[in-house]
Amino acid sequence: MTTVSIIGNGNMGTAIGGIVAAGGSTVEYVGRDAAEPITGDIVVLAVPYPAVGEIIEARRDQLAGKVVVDITNPLNFETFDSLVVPADGSAAAVIAAALPESRVLKAFNTNFAATLAAKTVGGAQPTTVLVAGDDELAKRALLDVVRAGGVNAVDAGALSRARELESVGFLQLTLAVQEKVAWNAGVALVA
Repeated sequence: MTTVSIIGNGNMGTAIGGIVAAGGSTVEYVGRDAAEPITGDIVVLAVPYPAVGEIIEARRDQLAGKVVVDITNPLNFETFDSLVVPADGSAAAVIAAALPESRVLKAFNTNFAATLAAKTVGGAQPTTVLVAGDDELAKRALLDVVRAGGVNAVDAGALSRARELESVGFLQLTLAVQEKVAWNAGVALVA
């Protein structure tokens, strides 16, 4: 089984950890600073985007060679009216550039914690985690962990697709903050 290290133990980190554990993999919660070692093959950055730079600086050496999963939506948290990355880029691309020795994936940013915990969207449709990345083995490892935990997972393509995933995440968050959708709502893939 795989060990997944999760940096962040808020709603998203806890929900992702629940999926990992349900699939029989080991979950390790670690802090943002480098005090606790990272032992997981997969490391989930379950923190707001503004915290990512500091984590990378503190843990760059520990993240080398790891699969690093970016779950962030790089919102302007002051206004909630835009993303803080270039229109032709993504938070995942910024993270990948800062961690050239890691295999960076984008995942979980189009899901709310409630949909991950319940494994349904809107109480009716199965939750699906979309995973984007350039390393096929890294994607396969994360897809397998998510599916083993009882949640649908779909390969969304190259890491360049993170831009679109972040736009979807941004739309969902702004709708939820405006109370136009509930926090158990979201995007569902229906076959």
